[in-house]
Amino acid sequence: MSRRPRDRQAERAALDAAADRLLAGTPLHSQTGKLTATELGAESGLRRDVLYEHRDLVDQFKARVKARHSTPAAMQALTDERDNLLERIDAITTELGHERATTATLRRLATELSLELQQAREELTASTNITRLPTRGSAVIGSCS
Repeated sequence: MSRRPRDRQAERAALDAAADRLLAGTPLHSQTGKLTATELGAESGLRRDVLYEHRDLVDQFKARVKARHSTPAAMQALTDERDNLLERIDAITTELGHERATTATLRRLATELSLELQQAREELTASTNITRLPTRGSAVIGSCS
């Protein structure tokens, strides 16, 4: 039983494609998408020992990463979106605090008005010098029979 010979050109092509995908921020196999040699190996699908046999490509990838001085475009877009969402959460939280304060004030006001109305009704029923008028429909004045 013999091993099939390694295709070094295919390995190099896999490394180049993996480097391009990582730098573009569109990894297929990498778990984190970080711009490291370990993630390059994971993205290319090559074993670590095979990866370092192509040291020139690994060094070239590291140089490209260093030249960028930034995170991949996709990661930057996600970071920007996260920051915008955090700002919105802060604004909404502040607005919610104001709304809660307004609601508490309105509840206190409604309670106070309810108590005043109850007190006014009690005073009205306790007063003896007020003659109540008949309500509509209870007494018909001047009805013709």
